[in-house]
Amino acid sequence: MQRESHDYVIVGAGSAGAVLAARLSEDPGTRVLLLEAGGEAVADEITIPAAFSALFKTRWDWNYQTSEQKQLGSRRAYWPRMKALGGCSSMNAMIYIRGNRADYDGWRDAHGATGWGYDDVLPYFVKSEGNTRLGAPYHGQDGPLHVEDRRYTHPLSQAWVDSAVAGGFKPTDDFNGAEQEGAGLYQVTCKKGRRWSVAKGYLEPAADRPNLTIRTRAFVERVVVEGGRAVGVAYQEGNEQKVAYADAEVILAGGAVNSPQLLMLSGIGPADHLREHGIDVLLNLPGVGQNLHDHTAVPLIWHTKDTTDVAEFNNLVNFARAKATGTGPLVSNVGEAGAFFRTREDLAAPDLQVHVAPTGFWDNGMHEPTTRKVTVAPTLVNVASRGQLRLRSANPHWHPDIDPAYYDDQSDLDAMVAGIQRVLETVRSGPLARYVDSPFMPVSVNPSEEEIVEHVRQHTQTLYHPVGTCAMGSGEQAVVDPQLRVRGVDGLRVADASVMPAVPRGNTNAPAIMVGEKAADLIRKGN
Repeated sequence: MQRESHDYVIVGAGSAGAVLAARLSEDPGTRVLLLEAGGEAVADEITIPAAFSALFKTRWDWNYQTSEQKQLGSRRAYWPRMKALGGCSSMNAMIYIRGNRADYDGWRDAHGATGWGYDDVLPYFVKSEGNTRLGAPYHGQDGPLHVEDRRYTHPLSQAWVDSAVAGGFKPTDDFNGAEQEGAGLYQVTCKKGRRWSVAKGYLEPAADRPNLTIRTRAFVERVVVEGGRAVGVAYQEGNEQKVAYADAEVILAGGAVNSPQLLMLSGIGPADHLREHGIDVLLNLPGVGQNLHDHTAVPLIWHTKDTTDVAEFNNLVNFARAKATGTGPLVSNVGEAGAFFRTREDLAAPDLQVHVAPTGFWDNGMHEPTTRKVTVAPTLVNVASRGQLRLRSANPHWHPDIDPAYYDDQSDLDAMVAGIQRVLETVRSGPLARYVDSPFMPVSVNPSEEEIVEHVRQHTQTLYHPVGTCAMGSGEQAVVDPQLRVRGVDGLRVADASVMPAVPRGNTNAPAIMVGEKAADLIRKGN
């Protein structure tokens, strides 16, 4: 078995791991090894914004499924997760959203995540961002993560915004500024019309550093712990079994699925559960795999008239145009417009987000539209339900048992139903109404509450934002402390979406990048 040594070994080259590798290797005296289970992000579909769902259920995808969800009629939900450099930043819909001030202040106040309040994390969002339009005090213009206004907007997306404003939503051109609430067009993590992942923004500029080693198709199987300290990781590369030793720290950045799975495979987690799978218990840490939750989305779809569908432009000519010039309809990120709103006046912050697509998008885009459609998808962003992730086997190649417990808390279902009712009202009136022909999903023109609930149960899908399974804080269920150090194990941290004790209100890519930026700062300062 081969041996190698570095200062830091980082597991996972996704939205946080790539940031960590780039930032830590800025010090030429620091040796960094970045291990990624997937390959390089070279598919054309990665670059072309509208093609992101073409990556689902391919070799680029971990292709996870949840356990049967009792509130969804015992359906299993499909969870795509990218398996390549850049992680899900190489597969997502590129919407740049940070979340609400209340999210981060809640991490600090409700969960004991000292140093993670909004005013603490805002500088890291600003540091990471290279925004082409927006500037101080809420935005950065010099960071590695390129953020721009989309180069293509379908008329249906603008019509949705106009209808939402006519229906009482505040207009906004910045969901990440002083106030989140309102309706508008999304900014995206693109550069000149092409996807701009963390692989592009952080890893490529750092790739030639002699102190940074990036190893793809390196499948990490366990953390090596000696005398209560993480000293390295065992991994498989091709047919070889290898160990990479870390003189300073091992950092897990595999995300909300892979990081807790790897901890448990390494003997760190709920003792009784580990023993069930014949795993020697190194540390009884009950919170590992707990607190799993995710944003749910429910597509509402109409047939349209007197307009086009972005799907009809999906041809070789437009694909080549998007690839060569970063222009044309396929530089649409599909989810072009949206909104944040509260379903009850007594809420301090929005609990619903909306994603609007100028095409039919349901079942994760697995169905090619055959008629012109528009999709308006309410998304629950203040989630009360909590599930868990558990091992199905001690074999690291087995997918874990994923149970997000969708709608197990009745308040989540109530909020989604109220959100759907508000969206239905908005679509029926205002400028969008002239393009709406007839309903496709649900089929009723004016669905009853019972019909809405049934639609929710049949068509809820993930919005690809699982978090919480290695939650940080100071309570008994916390897996990592506010410095992201695994409780009870020296030399081991977790830095990815799994450390978020509560999911932010909005798309989670920018918050995961922020975690990577702040983690790098904590490490460099010796915290």
